[in-house]
Amino acid sequence: MSAPTEQNAGTPGPAGNTGSARAALEALRAEIAKAVVGQDPAVTGLVVALLCRGHVLLEGVPGVAKTLLVRALAASLELDTKRVQFTPDLMPSDITGSLVYDSRTSEFSFQPGPVFTHLLLADEINRTPPKTQSSLLEAMEERQVTVDGVARPLPDPFLVAATQNPVEYEGTYALPEAQLDRFLLKLAVPLPSRDDEINVLTRHAEGFDPRDLQAAGVRPVAGPADLQAAREAVAKTSVSPEIAGYVVDICRTTRESPSLSLGVSPRGATALLSTARAWAWLTGRDYVIPDDVKALALPTLRHRVQLRPEAEMEGVTADSVITAILAHVPVPR
Repeated sequence: MSAPTEQNAGTPGPAGNTGSARAALEALRAEIAKAVVGQDPAVTGLVVALLCRGHVLLEGVPGVAKTLLVRALAASLELDTKRVQFTPDLMPSDITGSLVYDSRTSEFSFQPGPVFTHLLLADEINRTPPKTQSSLLEAMEERQVTVDGVARPLPDPFLVAATQNPVEYEGTYALPEAQLDRFLLKLAVPLPSRDDEINVLTRHAEGFDPRDLQAAGVRPVAGPADLQAAREAVAKTSVSPEIAGYVVDICRTTRESPSLSLGVSPRGATALLSTARAWAWLTGRDYVIPDDVKALALPTLRHRVQLRPEAEMEGVTADSVITAILAHVPVPR
């Protein structure tokens, strides 16, 4: 698998005794590739999020297969999935569910919303007002939904894969920092290369229908048991004090950057450590090296920092600041 960033982690080491779970998750890439061309880093990011019990924000212009990517992931897993198209008139109860009066029993019963699933595709999440966006906060953080004072647990695994368009602002609502911080990763879904785009057109000319993944041959190759075994293995991936210190130094340096008005919080530091451990395990090692941290730093941290207005006017980006910090912070030997 390709790391969800331009940087690559180190050479894979010897595989452990969880090879079958690792092979099942790595098979996701080949299965998703039957429907989606040239988005290996985004695919890897989704797998990392599943291993870390996190959520993913996919950002890209229309037409780069963000929705198809999530649908292909769902079709490659033996998991329930639901899709919600976020619109300005969407209400919180349309996501979480609500109490419905039953005239036969003269009582109210809870009607679960689409959030009660394993994989929720929140399409164009920035097109709905903050009130509806906030309805996902408890679900994403606590893995439960509280309605009428009763907490109702969500299925496990549970992952929110949200999409948004980075260039269209009319009729959109910027995600608040509290909402962004709930996403483990923010993955950029770029335009394909020329060769990949030719491949896309060739597939369509040969009859590929993105609405019919079953006809494209996409089949489940992993399930909850594989995920559970993989998560247990990731939890055993060792982290040396030097690596923990390296993660902390990176995050603390963001708080001192003159280009940033908001640096990475301690929650962001724990997120980076978690994603680095997952990537280390996926590449066949039971320990984390600095390259694992570097490979996941951009997608894990880019949405957890805030640029100063003057830096933004000069063309500085969150990615460029984080990249400079990675080049500046000493790497443990």
